[in-house]
Amino acid sequence: MSGISSTRRNVDDKETGSIPAPRSAADAFRVSDEQVANARLVVAKNAQSTEDLREMLDMLGLISSSPDQPPPVSR
Repeated sequence: MSGISSTRRNVDDKETGSIPAPRSAADAFRVSDEQVANARLVVAKNAQSTEDLREMLDMLGLISSSPDQPPPVSR
């Protein structure tokens, strides 16, 4: 992209709704409390049963498979 800075491309991506670049492992630690809460709500709204809900939350790291440990994704 000649003449367009990477900053401008990032702004354009946000404005046009294009797919963002893949996140690195370090980005996983930048999840906000609001993002975690919203993710749990989306999963809960789309679960077909309580077992389905538990499995999806566990797979996404939003709950812990062991009650003695915190979930992998938290802030």
